Amino acid sequence: MELTQLGMTGLILLVALALFFDFLNGFHDAANAIATVVSTGVLKPNQAVALAATFNFIAIGVFGTHVAATVGKGIVDPSVVDHYVVFGALIGAICWNILTWYFGIPSSSSHALIGGIVGATVAKAGSGPLIWSGIGKTVAFIVISPVLGMLLGSLMMLLVTHLCARTTPTKVDRWFRRLQVLSASAYSLGHGGNDAQKTIGIIWLLLLTSGYLKAGESIPNWTIIACYSAIGFGTLFGGWRIVKTMGQGITKLRPYSGFCADSGGALTLYVASWLGVPVSTTHTITGAIVGVGSSRRFSAVKWGLAGSIVWAWVLTIPCSAIIAAIAWWIGHHVL
Repeated sequence: MELTQLGMTGLILLVALALFFDFLNGFHDAANAIATVVSTGVLKPNQAVALAATFNFIAIGVFGTHVAATVGKGIVDPSVVDHYVVFGALIGAICWNILTWYFGIPSSSSHALIGGIVGATVAKAGSGPLIWSGIGKTVAFIVISPVLGMLLGSLMMLLVTHLCARTTPTKVDRWFRRLQVLSASAYSLGHGGNDAQKTIGIIWLLLLTSGYLKAGESIPNWTIIACYSAIGFGTLFGGWRIVKTMGQGITKLRPYSGFCADSGGALTLYVASWLGVPVSTTHTITGAIVGVGSSRRFSAVKWGLAGSIVWAWVLTIPCSAIIAAIAWWIGHHVL
C-alpha cells in the first residue's frame, strides 16, 4: 500500500487515533501508577497524577525502542497490514479500554492493543500472517509479569519487615511516606517506558506500510515525542474509577507496603522493557499488591476481587480482537 492510496489526510487521522489510544492508555492506567501512593495518603490525587505524568514523559530518555519494535514488527507480518487493519486494531483497543474503565475494571491497555492487531489481521488475511513467537512471548508475560511482580513485592515486604523489626511504627511510617514518593516515581518511569512504546510501534507500522518510511529507517523523533506526551497527558487526567480497586480493594496498604508494591512492580517493568516485551502495567502492579498483602497473611488479600480481575485479563485479548475484527469489516466495507 502506497501513501497515495491512503492519502495524507487519512494518515494524519489514523496517527491522531493512535495518539488518542495512547492518551486513553495513560488515562486508563493512571491508577496503576498512583493508586498506592494516593490510597496511603502520601500524596493528594492532583499531586500524584502530576508526578506520574512527569515521570511518564521522562522515560523518553531512559528506555530504548525494543518494545516498539516488537509491536511494530513482531506480532504480525507488516506486509499484510494496511490502514484498515490499523483502524480496526485501534478501535478494538479503544472500545475495550472505555468499557473496562466505565466498569472500574483494571484491564490491560497493552493486551487490548495486541488483541486488536491480531483480530484485525485475522479478519483480513486469516491466521497466516501472525508471528506466533512474538504473540507467544506477549501471552507468556500475562502470567510471568504478575507472578514476578508478586514475587518481588513479597520479597521487598519481607526485607523491609526484617530491617524495621526494631523500629517504632511512627518512625517507619515517617520514613516510608518519603520513600513511597520515590517508588511511585520509579513505577511511573517504567509505566511510561513500556506503555508509550506500544503506540510508537503501531504508528511505526502504519508509517512503514503506508510508504511514508522505507524498510530499515528508524522511528521519527516526532513519533516518540508525541507518544510520550500523549500518555503523560492521559495520566495527568487520570482514570479515577480504577484507583479505589487498585489502591485498597485488593488489600489494605500502608506507606511501607505501598513502597514495596511499587518497587517490585517497577523492577518487573524495567526487565520487560529491556527485553522488548510489551507487558501489562495493570497485571504487574496487581501481582505486586497481591504479593505484599499475602506476605503479611493469606487472608489479607481479597481473593474474590483478585479472581475477577484475572478474568478481565483472560478476556482482554479475545474481546478486543473480536471488536477489532468487526471494526476492520466496517472500515473496509462501509467507510
